[in-house]
Amino acid sequence: MLRLYTAGQSPRSLAALDNLKRICEEHLSGRYSIEIVDLLKNPRLAKNDQIVAIPTLVRQLPAPLRKIIGDLSDTERALVGLQLRPRSE
Repeated sequence: MLRLYTAGQSPRSLAALDNLKRICEEHLSGRYSIEIVDLLKNPRLAKNDQIVAIPTLVRQLPAPLRKIIGDLSDTERALVGLQLRPRSE
């Protein structure tokens, strides 16, 4: 269960969404859901997950909650952040 906080149709927000969809299809095919939260439309929603920068991806389930800030262009970092791949030594 993933929630992506964005700022409208900004280039970084669009890149984050594209990268997230690609990562999910390659590594979680059929086992994920994505909720997009546009903070330009609903700025109060940032308080719930303590969002301080956008775009931010929040993995709600499985626990523990994880956050990744940025456009997710570094696939390896995103996979480690989502705990889909161990940190390389």
